[in-house]
Amino acid sequence: MVSAVATAGIFAAGACGAPAVSDRNAPESGPAEVRVGLLLAGPTHDGGFMEAGYNGAKRAEQQLGAQITVVDRVAPRQPELEAAMRDLARGGVDLVVAQGGQNNAAAKVVAAEFPQTTFVVTQSDVTGPNLASYEVLQEQSAWLAGAAAGLLTKSGVVGHMSGIRPVPGLKGRAAFVDGVAHTNPAARVLTNFSGDQDDIPLARRIATAELDAGADYIFTMLNAGRPGVAEAIRATGKGRQFGNVRDFTADDPAVFAGSAVADSGEAVFRAIGDFAHGRLHGGENVRIGLESPEAVRLTLAPDVPDHVRAELDRLGRQIVDGEVEVKTTYTGPEFPNP
Repeated sequence: MVSAVATAGIFAAGACGAPAVSDRNAPESGPAEVRVGLLLAGPTHDGGFMEAGYNGAKRAEQQLGAQITVVDRVAPRQPELEAAMRDLARGGVDLVVAQGGQNNAAAKVVAAEFPQTTFVVTQSDVTGPNLASYEVLQEQSAWLAGAAAGLLTKSGVVGHMSGIRPVPGLKGRAAFVDGVAHTNPAARVLTNFSGDQDDIPLARRIATAELDAGADYIFTMLNAGRPGVAEAIRATGKGRQFGNVRDFTADDPAVFAGSAVADSGEAVFRAIGDFAHGRLHGGENVRIGLESPEAVRLTLAPDVPDHVRAELDRLGRQIVDGEVEVKTTYTGPEFPNP
């Protein structure tokens, strides 16, 4: 079952985004007795995806009165993920929220073992009798980041970097490549999955190699490893980044030309709120898109030209209206680890 989230507007000021597909309203205040276990397959403060999920849970704690137990730094392998989920379920929580599609297989197994506990996986489409998924549509803002890179590139070469390969990461890569092709069919994309989201020296080496190969904009879908790309940009004096998950242009607009915001913390917050009010049901796949600009949008650095902003706004509206299809599969070549 797919449900959706309605919003009051389409775009945030100065940003572009993508559509949601639901009529569900954001949750209001909830009862304090809801006990939630949050599983993070990485460090809580990674400056990216895991931290976004943690922030969403803390927001639920503050605004909804939920009691949050956090287990972080779990290795993203099925046996370790299953063990962490079991520990949370045995600990008496009412709801287990696992951050990221790398939890899909483990959640299917463990949810079946604890039928009285509700499970949610974010950035996923996995479901079951007591298992739901909540997904912010990273691919929509990633597509706009690709469109922006295609419009801005001077070299005709742009880059993409990620670590592991959960479904949302693969969708985001495909959408970015598709966005580049839409605005600049002649441009070439160097796309890399390094195998590690958090390794700063590795990220720096790969970014340096992509910059040396001609990329002047790199879309980084990394977690704690992302600073390595900024280090490479500063060291070489080449290129700029597009971030993802949150608005990195607010941190360093000289390095970040834009950011494909997809705040999975909103998915965590809404899942907890829906559970608190009896609206979360097993079998649901709740999708949150750019019609919810607080969750999904493209932000741009102040120096991005007005004509580029106007074109991205137009393209974003076409995505919302269904006039542009965002591709989510990619079968082309990949850039190797150096």
